[in-house]
Amino acid sequence: MSLWTRMTEAVSALANGEGLSRVFERLRTPPERRVAFAIAVIALGAKMAKADGQVTRNEVSAFREVFQIAQADEAGAARVFNLARQDVAGFEEYAAKIKAMFGKETGALRDLMEGLFHIAMADGQYHPDENIFLERVAEIFDMSPAEFQQMRCRFVPDAAPNPYQVLGAAPGDDLDAVRKRYRAMVRESHPDRMMARGVPTEAMRLAEKRMVDINRAWAEIQSERAA
Repeated sequence: MSLWTRMTEAVSALANGEGLSRVFERLRTPPERRVAFAIAVIALGAKMAKADGQVTRNEVSAFREVFQIAQADEAGAARVFNLARQDVAGFEEYAAKIKAMFGKETGALRDLMEGLFHIAMADGQYHPDENIFLERVAEIFDMSPAEFQQMRCRFVPDAAPNPYQVLGAAPGDDLDAVRKRYRAMVRESHPDRMMARGVPTEAMRLAEKRMVDINRAWAEIQSERAA
């Protein structure tokens, strides 16, 4: 059974009048978390798409890029997207339910935030209201301001990403400390680690982008220190 079939079944199981946030109360065990992760990104992405006042074709396409949605499964993903847009519940309620669902699995919440940043930048612009939205979601997810800025600098091209910030290091750190941080990020980006956190195989493109970013940052720091 595909991820999207299971996702459609989870949404279809909602009783008449129940909001989508009820799904996050039911999908707490590891096998279902992959379904929950996909629903969470689509649901919060739908709420965020309204933050700048419009839903563009690029933003919808971004879901396909993150999740590699087959044409046959697009209807199911669209149903979740539209249900989230129409739900009277606010994004903060969604975020709180998602936080409770993943509990101490903070890595999955960071993976989810990366998916939201990818969607936010799909139209080539980072709207101030999208930033407010993402900052608030990050706060609910217990991300520190430094962690949020570390992620933001990788996605938002308002300045060249600081390689130290990308790795969560400081220019004053010795090279061994920076190397340890780099290697830790590589380990956390391994597909097996991500799948264990609940990220579905369909969303592994998030890891591909992260690896490009951290490898570039590490190479820049090595070059700088060797000069």
